[in-house]
Amino acid sequence: MEQGFFHQRFRSGLLAGLFGLLVVGLGGWWFTIALCVIVHLALLEFFRMAQFTGIRPATKTTLVACQLLLIFTQWGVVGGLPADLSSAILPISGAAICGWLLLQPVTGSIADIAASIFGLFYLGFLPSHWIKLRNLNDFDLFPVIQLKSLFDTNFITLGMVITFLACFMIVASDIGSYVVGSNFGKHQLSPISPSKTVEGALGGIFFSIIIGVIAGELFFLRFGYLIGIILGSLVAIFALVGDLIESMMKRSAGIKDSGDALPGHGGILDRIDSYLFTSAVVYYAIILMTSVVKN
Repeated sequence: MEQGFFHQRFRSGLLAGLFGLLVVGLGGWWFTIALCVIVHLALLEFFRMAQFTGIRPATKTTLVACQLLLIFTQWGVVGGLPADLSSAILPISGAAICGWLLLQPVTGSIADIAASIFGLFYLGFLPSHWIKLRNLNDFDLFPVIQLKSLFDTNFITLGMVITFLACFMIVASDIGSYVVGSNFGKHQLSPISPSKTVEGALGGIFFSIIIGVIAGELFFLRFGYLIGIILGSLVAIFALVGDLIESMMKRSAGIKDSGDALPGHGGILDRIDSYLFTSAVVYYAIILMTSVVKN
């Protein structure tokens, strides 16, 4: 039974990983469409959890708003829309969600508004940074990047490499946390997730830093180790935050998994929780660090 569960988990995890490699490699609208589908399914799971607690979020309006936010982000970065217009989707969508709740026969509560707006932020605004990260190909922003010729091909781009790097650091963090935690974990990290330990969290940070340092030495002309340590630490910490936040929501809803879309892994949200906060952190950290290095 346990062996069958492991094989099921391995197969679904492998297929999910291969799908991720494919869509990140393709980039462009293929990447955006895949992200839209993932976000839509995850948002349905999020609202399902909210409804278990008695909350009545603006489900349909928020689902549409998140799709528009992702599509307009891609449209903006490829030059089809002014950047200011794509940035306006978030506040306009928030106002539309509140307006929808006001028009319901039973007026929405603070909890209904909060869940809807958080859904827009959690599974709209945050994932949109994966699109920004994947399209981050402005070489003027990266005077410290070496091996520039590697990114001059039609297929391999700077945004692709950075997106893969962020994903690999998240995977390394998950592996490090599991390996170190299962073998050396003694001190519970949080009552929200009893299986997570302080030792496991530190192991995840260490493994993520290793990937970051290797990438830093490969791609950065200056401060490679330092940049790798900073990125590796940030990714591991915010991947852990994403994991714990989802665990907190599941505990509040009284459920074990957010869904059953992925055999052996639970729902879509269970699989992507570590990826939600990290893209924004990596995106702005890289912009900040490269601007500091330039000066």
